[in-house]
Amino acid sequence: MGDMLIWLLFFFIVVAILVMVIFQLISLTDLEFDYINPYETASRINKVVLPEFITQGVLCFLYLVTGHWAMSLYCIPYLYYNVNLYMQRRHLIDVTEIFNMLSWEKKQRIFKLAHIIILLVISLFWVIYSALEDDEFNL
Repeated sequence: MGDMLIWLLFFFIVVAILVMVIFQLISLTDLEFDYINPYETASRINKVVLPEFITQGVLCFLYLVTGHWAMSLYCIPYLYYNVNLYMQRRHLIDVTEIFNMLSWEKKQRIFKLAHIIILLVISLFWVIYSALEDDEFNL
């Protein structure tokens, strides 16, 4: 039962990260089609960048603490990329450069989205597997 609850926690954390990345991608797409202005887009995205980074760091740390080494190793490149962006102060979107960097920012979020979807599928598999395993022991 405990393992299933841990995987369920991981699953919901991954869903939270997924929502943040999709929100950023939708904001960039809205800017591309002129639904919102650059200032509003930058403001929206910059509000969720640090929570995304912190949530990803917490997820990687929780994988380490609970002994899920393979999942932790899978998360380390994404965490390293986020830390590298933060250290170089390139994590926030500049309003004046947003149109020049629009395609790069969208590609960056799409790669993050692909990574997170793979993480989501793996987490969902382990939630189901641990639930079935717990059910098997209760019979």
